[in-house]
Amino acid sequence: MTNDAEELVRARPGSDETDIYDENGNVRGDFLALVGAAIADRDTIFLRQNVTRLHESEIGDLLESLQPDQRVALVRLLGDEFDMTALTEVDEAVRREIVDQMPNEQIAAAIGELDSDDAVYILEDLDKEDREEILAQLPFTERVRLRRALDYPESSAGRRMQTEFVAVPPFWTVGQTIDYMREEEDLPYSFTQIFVIDPTFKLLGAVDLDKILRTKRSTKIETIMRETNHPIPAEMDQEDAAQLFEQYDLLSAAVVDENDRLVGVLTIDDVVDVIHEEADEDIKRLGGVGDEELSDSVFSTVRSRFLWLAINLGTALLSASVIGLFDGSIEKMIALAVLMPIVASMGGNAGTQTMTVTVRALATGDIDIYNAGRIIRREAGVGIANGALFSVIMGCIAAAWFHNYQLGFVIGAAMIINLFAAALAGILLPLLLHKVGADPAIASSVFVTTVTDCTGFFAFLGIATWWFGI
Repeated sequence: MTNDAEELVRARPGSDETDIYDENGNVRGDFLALVGAAIADRDTIFLRQNVTRLHESEIGDLLESLQPDQRVALVRLLGDEFDMTALTEVDEAVRREIVDQMPNEQIAAAIGELDSDDAVYILEDLDKEDREEILAQLPFTERVRLRRALDYPESSAGRRMQTEFVAVPPFWTVGQTIDYMREEEDLPYSFTQIFVIDPTFKLLGAVDLDKILRTKRSTKIETIMRETNHPIPAEMDQEDAAQLFEQYDLLSAAVVDENDRLVGVLTIDDVVDVIHEEADEDIKRLGGVGDEELSDSVFSTVRSRFLWLAINLGTALLSASVIGLFDGSIEKMIALAVLMPIVASMGGNAGTQTMTVTVRALATGDIDIYNAGRIIRREAGVGIANGALFSVIMGCIAAAWFHNYQLGFVIGAAMIINLFAAALAGILLPLLLHKVGADPAIASSVFVTTVTDCTGFFAFLGIATWWFGI
C-alpha cells in the first residue's frame, strides 16, 4: 500500500476499524476511490486488510456505493473471506445482482456459516431451482431448519425467526444448564434467555440469563422459570410481532407453531429491521411508489410508478369534468378560475394531513373499534375549525383582491365545506380500506385527493353560480 493510502485509511479513535464515513455519514469518496483502484488492480491484500475488517453494515454501505461491476468483482476477489451477512444490509436489487453472479457452491458454503434468520433472508430472494440446489448442499439438520422457515408466509414471524436457540427440560438443575451452555458447541452466538420445553418441544416457560447466574447450581429450572412473555405464533405478521416487542419492551420472544411447540426465537435486532422496513414501506406507498429501491433500474421504477400515475390521471379527469359543469360561470367571472385551485389545494393538504396521521395510527395499532368514533369526531372538529379560520383569511384576501366582498363570502363558505370534507375523507377512507383488507397506505392518497378536488370545485363553483345567478 502507498503512503497516501496508509494515511487515507486511518483508524477511529480507540478502535482498529477503518473509518469509511465522512462527516455526513456517507461513505468517503477517497475511500471509495481506493477500493475501486484495488478492485481494478486485483489487489486482494488491500481489500482483505481494509474491507473484511469492516462491520457487516459498513460493508453493505460500501457495496451500495460501488458501481455494479465493482460490487461483483469485490465479492469475487474476497472469496471465502466475504461476509455474506453484509447482503442482509443492502437493497434487494443489489443483493440479487450480487448473488446471481455467485456460484451456488460458494453461496451454500457461506450460508452454512450464517445465523438461520440471515440465511433465510438471502435464500428467499433466489429462484426456486437455485435455492433447492443450495439447500441440498447443506447438512441435513440445517437444511430442515431453513426449509421450515421458508415454508412460512413472507413477512411472517416464522420467516424472521432464528431457529437456533437454547432449550432445556424443566427437571434440569441450574448447574446442568450452565454446564450444557459451556460444553455445547451448536448454540446461538448470543442470547438473553433459555426456554423450557417438554419432551414434545411444547413451550413451558423461560428463564432469563441473569436469573440463572443468581441462582444456586442445585436449584431446578422449573422452580425459577416463568411463563413465556407473549409467545409469538409463527404465522403472525412481522409488523404485529414488532408491535408486541414495542408494547412489552421485549429483547427476544419465543416463536411457536400451531401446536404451541417451540420452533424459533425472534430477537430485537430483527424487530428493529422490521420496524424500519414497515415505516419505509408506508412512506413510499403514501407516495404511490410501491416497493422500489434506489438501486432499481429505470424500467422497474417506471413499471412500479406507472399504475398509480395512471389512476391519478383518471381521477384528475374526474375533477376536470366537475369544472366542466360550470364552464359558463367561469366564462362570465374569470375570478372563479383564479380562485378555485386555492380551494382544492387547501382541501388536498388538509386531507393529506389527516390521512397521514390515520395511516400511521393504523400501522401502529393505535386506532381500534373503541376509539375510532372519538378520533373521527376530533378530526371533523379540526376540519370545521380550520375551515372557519381559513375562510376568514381567504375571504378577506379575495374581497380585497377582486374588490368584491360577496366573492369573499363565497370562497369562505366553500373553504369550510371542503376542509370539513377533507378531514372526513382523510380518516374514513383509510379506515374503510383497512376494514376491507386493502392497504390504506398505498390507496388512500388517490381517493382522498379525488374527494377534496371534486368537493372543492363543486362547492366553490356551485355556490358562486347560485349566489351570483350566473
